Amino acid sequence: MLVTGMSGVGKSALLAELGARGFPTVDTDYGSYTEVIDGERLWREDVMAELLASSASLFVSGTVRNQVRFRRFFSHVVLLSAPWDVLAARLATRTSNAYGKDPAELAETLGYLKTVEPLLRASATLEVVTTVPVAEVADLVLAHVL
Repeated sequence: MLVTGMSGVGKSALLAELGARGFPTVDTDYGSYTEVIDGERLWREDVMAELLASSASLFVSGTVRNQVRFRRFFSHVVLLSAPWDVLAARLATRTSNAYGKDPAELAETLGYLKTVEPLLRASATLEVVTTVPVAEVADLVLAHVL
């Protein structure tokens, strides 16, 4: 299953919650899952193909342009979303990742809400608005995929 969405929406928090419940998870923001090509962070196709072929019950998070190439590996695509003001507050205060603290990065995320999020929504099998506690988000996701 793929968990996707804009920065600050709670992908990493959801994976931590699912991991605490005993589900295998991979956050592709960390490790060797991505590479930068022409200034854009993309999934490494060889690494992701190997990862996704290795487990059918894996919860993977990430938002990259070439994730569409791997859609066939995911029985479910969950879009996490949140209102702009919630995202801005989370990006400003989070400590696990510095992205979004710079005004240009914050503006970039706002732009992605208008351009990228609708594309993610179109391919999602479930959308969860993450203004509720992460345990509730996990419950909703698990009810959808199990």
